[in-house]
Amino acid sequence: MKLTVVYDNEAKEGLNSGWGFSCLIETVEHNILFDTGWDGHVLLANMDKLGFSPEDIDILVLSHQHWDHIGGVPTFLNMNSDLDVFIPASFSPNLKKEISISGRHSSAPVLSSDGDISINPRLYEIKTPQKICKSVYTTGELGKEIKEQSLVLDSGKGLYVITGCAHPGLSAILGAASSFGNVIGIMGGLHDSQEYDLFEGMHLIGAGHCTVHKEKIRTEYPDAFVDIFAGYSVEL
Repeated sequence: MKLTVVYDNEAKEGLNSGWGFSCLIETVEHNILFDTGWDGHVLLANMDKLGFSPEDIDILVLSHQHWDHIGGVPTFLNMNSDLDVFIPASFSPNLKKEISISGRHSSAPVLSSDGDISINPRLYEIKTPQKICKSVYTTGELGKEIKEQSLVLDSGKGLYVITGCAHPGLSAILGAASSFGNVIGIMGGLHDSQEYDLFEGMHLIGAGHCTVHKEKIRTEYPDAFVDIFAGYSVEL
C-alpha cells in the first residue's frame, strides 16, 4: 500500500501547490483518490507529473462538502467517470445529482468489464463506519456542524487514518477508526486540533493543508512528524 499526496498547500519543485488536499492510495486491488483539491487542472497536472492518469483511479472518496476538497471533482470526472464515488450522506441533493450525472458528455467513454459502455459514476452515500474495499474503511459520517468522513487503511501492521480537514475532531475520528483495529498513523489536514495526546505511539503524523499547530506537533513528536506536501509519498 502506497500513499502519494497529489494536491496540497505546499508542493515539491516541479509540482503546483493550491489550497486544498488530495491523496492517491495504491493498494493491491484498487487505486483510490481521496479528495480532489480545489482546482481540477492543478490536480490533473500534478497527477501526470507523478506518473498517474485519471483512468488509473477506480474509487473516488470525498471527505466533506468544502470547495477546497471537492472543487476538482467536475474536471476529474470529465476524464474518468467509470468509478465508484463514496460521499457523506449529508452532501446536498444538488451536489449528489451533479456527481451522479457527471461524465455524460465525456469525450472518452470506456467499456466496463462486461463490455457495456459506462460513463457515469456509481454513487454511494456513507453514514456509518464500513468497509469500502479490501483493507480500506471509512469512519462514517462524523461531526455536527460540518459532516466529514475519513479513510482508514489497514497496512497489516496497524491502521493509518487519512483526513481531509479533521473538522469533527481527532477524538471522534480516531475513536471511529479504532473500531477496525489499532491506529498507528495519521495523514492529511488536522485543522486546529490541540488533542496532542492522541498522537502518542503513532509511527507517522503527516500534517498538511489546514493544520494550524504543526510546530507544536513537531516538537511533541519529532520522530513521527512529517510536514507533507504535493509529491510526498510513503509506503505503508
